[in-house]
Amino acid sequence: MKKRALFGLGNPGEAYYLTRHNVGYRVVEATAKGLGASPFISVRYALWSEVKNKGIHWHFFLPTTYMNLSGNAVAYWRSELELALEELLVVVDEIQLPVGRMRLTPSGSAGGHNGLAHVIERLGTQKFPRLRIGIGNDFPKGKQVEYVLSPFTPQQEEVFQQLLPHAVNCLLKWGKEGIERTMSEFNTLIIPNSLEK
Repeated sequence: MKKRALFGLGNPGEAYYLTRHNVGYRVVEATAKGLGASPFISVRYALWSEVKNKGIHWHFFLPTTYMNLSGNAVAYWRSELELALEELLVVVDEIQLPVGRMRLTPSGSAGGHNGLAHVIERLGTQKFPRLRIGIGNDFPKGKQVEYVLSPFTPQQEEVFQQLLPHAVNCLLKWGKEGIERTMSEFNTLIIPNSLEK
């Protein structure tokens, strides 16, 4: 049976749940729900859920370390589950993409994202798949932290909700068919009324 592990980056706790920084949590949760996975339970460094579906044993993780220490959860569970790098995927928010866009890549730098930077540091490589979910960058200079730790505007939330099922399908296709085919299908997807900032 194939193994796949999804790590949705974010901050734990209700106060952070609907912030832009937590779209990784929300995408991974939606994927687990779509597959009928077990309820999330607290394990070391994360909340965890699992399901076996069509020859794949899926693991879903929502790190509870706070964003800047996300790599602790990814590295620990990669070791515990004996995962190859291509068997895990990190879902993360991205200010360089507008709301309504996402980009799947097999590797890459942190691009200024502290959570992703810690994952790279703890894994010792940039060569692992990640799905970046656009949150836009419509904030004044010096206000990035406030922006990512605030909820979407109602208009942005509406566009994100339109993107969400596509993000789930992207992750399912990655799990079944691999990254190359999935990139070609989903990286060009544009949600109608997606926002340029």
